[in-house]
Amino acid sequence: MLMRSDPFRELDRLTQQMFGTEGTIARPAVMPMDAWRDGETFLVEFDLPGVDAQSIDLDVERNVVTVRAERSLRASDAELIAAERPRGVFSRQLVLGDNLDTENIAASYDDGVLTLRIPVAEEAKPRKISVTKGENLQAIRA
Repeated sequence: MLMRSDPFRELDRLTQQMFGTEGTIARPAVMPMDAWRDGETFLVEFDLPGVDAQSIDLDVERNVVTVRAERSLRASDAELIAAERPRGVFSRQLVLGDNLDTENIAASYDDGVLTLRIPVAEEAKPRKISVTKGENLQAIRA
């Protein structure tokens, strides 16, 4: 169904530890998600609190879904006292299995959660195969 792949996550974590960029306005390293199958639909939810829906960009190329979103610093003349929330561009790629219909992905954003609904492809759904008696098969071949 879904293969989790984020080769840069560990590299980002190590870089933050070495250069002390944790808690600053650095590139966010994580876009937490949950994924599950509900009947004939595969669902993926991403936590994107504080992100404007207009900044969310979804791309599908073959079986790879790329999610990008941006959380920027609020423009204000006020003095910033603390900046602990990650800002910048969030990006994550999901490699989907061939049994999902990437042509019909639906996306919604509500209360800081981006939800993708990906239908299971018709050819991947269980189906019944009728069994005929051996005599009928010989009659068909003749």
